[in-house]
Amino acid sequence: MSDLETPLDDVAIDLEVEDVTIFDDDEPVVESAFDRPGRWYIVHTFAGHEQKVIGALNNIIKSRELSEVIYEIYLPEEDVTEFKSGKKVTVSKRMFPSYLLIRCEPDPEIFYVIGSTPGVTGFVGAEKTKPTALTRREVDNIIRPHVEGVEQPAAKRRMPTHEFDVNDTVQIKSGPFATFSGHVAEINEDQLKVKVLVDIFGRETPVELDFTQVTKL
Repeated sequence: MSDLETPLDDVAIDLEVEDVTIFDDDEPVVESAFDRPGRWYIVHTFAGHEQKVIGALNNIIKSRELSEVIYEIYLPEEDVTEFKSGKKVTVSKRMFPSYLLIRCEPDPEIFYVIGSTPGVTGFVGAEKTKPTALTRREVDNIIRPHVEGVEQPAAKRRMPTHEFDVNDTVQIKSGPFATFSGHVAEINEDQLKVKVLVDIFGRETPVELDFTQVTKL
């Protein structure tokens, strides 16, 4: 038998198999703001000047054609429930008053442009010319990652604000004790209720009411 007729069983074949990554098509795609171009930085502004700074920066970006190096300005906000004059209102409020998030290229010249914007007091970081970029965890905690096919949850609401304090005199607006007045004994912010001591038949009786059922006198 010639060499060309050597059985395949007698030939040692060494195959090098490359690592293969198998993707699951059913696995949802998670999009994090951290993966967008540039890096995220925190900028401090004068109190109440957040929107003015955003407007000024947008004008600078447009006039100097910096959209390819300053990508995004983000103002973290959250829904907060407030009770005023017995009415429940949900409003958007700053999560971090006097702070903005800016996504840009880590370039000293860009830092200078942003830091010189009217209303900006500086970056959050160790050095003025080299601010500290946010980590993935920090970005994801502020800008919730988007999951493909899943509705993004609303920003976490803070504890509702209200105008009541213990010992305040209030008047009941609705329910069986409407028009009665009393003093606030307890405030339950978790359940949005107050316990009011009402004078009924000559003795103080605790009555539990919703925030919307009473008004401060």
